[in-house]
Amino acid sequence: MLGLPIAEIVLLIFVIAFYLAAAIVGILQLLTAGEKYKPLLPPFVSLALILEAVILIFKAIAIRAVPLTGLFESMIVLTIVFGLSYLYLSTAIQQVWFGSVMVWIILAMILMTAIIAEPASELHEVATTPWAIAHGVTMLLGVASIMFATTSAFLYLLGSYQLKRKRIMQVLGRVPNIEKLERMVLFGVRVGFVFITLGVISGMGLVMVLGTSILGWLADIKVICIVAAWILLGAILVLNRFFLLKGKVKAYITMIAFVLILFAILGVTILGGTRHDFSL
Repeated sequence: MLGLPIAEIVLLIFVIAFYLAAAIVGILQLLTAGEKYKPLLPPFVSLALILEAVILIFKAIAIRAVPLTGLFESMIVLTIVFGLSYLYLSTAIQQVWFGSVMVWIILAMILMTAIIAEPASELHEVATTPWAIAHGVTMLLGVASIMFATTSAFLYLLGSYQLKRKRIMQVLGRVPNIEKLERMVLFGVRVGFVFITLGVISGMGLVMVLGTSILGWLADIKVICIVAAWILLGAILVLNRFFLLKGKVKAYITMIAFVLILFAILGVTILGGTRHDFSL
């Protein structure tokens, strides 16, 4: 983070501050199980999103291209997608748990983004091709969908745990009913599977543009993690179609798929060992 230009450091600090304030409001909202703090969440999130958009503009000016291929820029775009999803869905999902959980997830994401933040670098020419842009956009939307499914899966497991122990008052009004959460998990998995499928296809197109080996691309640890998560998501949809999966099993598999995707995005890049680098 300290390697960024001063203006971007200041903007990123304010983004973190706004998301932190929203997370604190989210805790207060959960503790009181009331609505009086709810109006404070959208303004904090909106201000953070505006500042993140400004950071992307600075990055675009610096590299003279759409900032989609760098890990830092991709994480910024991902938090923007998730923040906009929260603002949109909050009009339909009225339970107090929703905003509280969402802002904490976004806060965790922006903190991870700050850890891996780095100055803009010149992009490889291939990074500006339609294949690269399609790959970046579809993968980001796919990850956002799986994050939504994972959040719903966590709440499903939490609600099941509380209901099993007769703690109905700790669930009532704070989370949707179990059936609705299960539908939300499946919705996120379906959308995520479609976008990740498109991401894998566009990734193969990008490999052909680069003129590299498909087998070599498939052997990349980042690709292996993404494909493994894609297979798990597909398995959920197929097995669910034949009523062979219980709700808890679907929730656990969804969370495992998300861990694989998160490792592919952050872990592999931080540890090294991937050829997904289009900077010069």
